[in-house]
Amino acid sequence: MADLKDRMKTGIDNAADAAKNATDRAAGGAQNAKQEGANVVDRVRDNAQGLIDRAGDVAGQAREKLQEWAGDARETVRHAGGKAEQWAEDAYSTASDSVGDFGREVTNLVRKHPLPALLIGFGVGLLIGRTARVI
Repeated sequence: MADLKDRMKTGIDNAADAAKNATDRAAGGAQNAKQEGANVVDRVRDNAQGLIDRAGDVAGQAREKLQEWAGDARETVRHAGGKAEQWAEDAYSTASDSVGDFGREVTNLVRKHPLPALLIGFGVGLLIGRTARVI
């Protein structure tokens, strides 16, 4: 009976040792899983920081490009404005010269031929008056 008792005790001790070993392995596995999880979190954090840094770089490059384009656009508008101003000055000058020349020619014509100019002016006045009365 002592033999059975020793075998039972040995079996219980072996079962206890196996359970302890299994618990130790599970604890070690949990510790490894925890460490692996921490490593994954660190890698994710590093990758996220890298993406944030890259996004900041891209945004900075975009800002610089937009500032460059805005400067080019301002210069183009300034140039176009200068051309428009020059064109307007040229058109005004040409029109002013043409009107001045026409006025001088009419004045010279009236001075050379005063009586026909007076009769033409009187006739045009009558036609305008008659037209205004009909309307």
